[in-house]
Amino acid sequence: SQNRAIEFSLFLTLPAAVALVVIAEPIISVLFERGAFDAVSVKATAGALAIYATGLPAYVLVKALAPGYFAREDTKTPVKVAVIALCINVVLNLVLMGPLAHVGIAIATSVSAWVNCALLAMGLRKNGRFRPDRQLRRSLPRVLAASVAMAAVVWGVSLAIGDMLTGSETVRFAMLGAIVICGAVLYGALAHLSGVVSIADFRHAFGRNTDADKVE
Repeated sequence: SQNRAIEFSLFLTLPAAVALVVIAEPIISVLFERGAFDAVSVKATAGALAIYATGLPAYVLVKALAPGYFAREDTKTPVKVAVIALCINVVLNLVLMGPLAHVGIAIATSVSAWVNCALLAMGLRKNGRFRPDRQLRRSLPRVLAASVAMAAVVWGVSLAIGDMLTGSETVRFAMLGAIVICGAVLYGALAHLSGVVSIADFRHAFGRNTDADKVE
């Protein structure tokens, strides 16, 4: 169950993270660039968004790893790990805030999230409570490859239609929506073709949830 939780978490968060990194500026521009929020503000905010996005998989993986402790009635270890990550976050904030301003805060947050995730995984593995199975080891490189390929295409599309992202609000939102849909469809197709996931897998997952809801 833990292997599948990690696999599903990365299947959703890796493409989201790389997409947010490569099109951070168009996203911020379309959503917020108006009035006093000018191009300079867009660039500054987009930089922070891109850094925060790198921590997205870690934020979700923590939720997949912590139950490995809770299920064995170990509530202390996740709290200790969280405190260590918090201390690292505070120290990095103090160190990076000066030279990097708000981007330094984003870096500190992402780094501390990955530290939290890594310590939880290492603790489980050390105690023999987590072993990546064959399916997980097989899926992760393919998910990463599909995410990178999708990000490259999304980045190219955003450059190709860059002028349209600075037009009227209706056109800007339509173009951003088109980029997002293009990326989602492409990633889904690549994941399916590479054998990461199939339509049957989704039907099984959602069918199982539906049946459980009916029982409840």
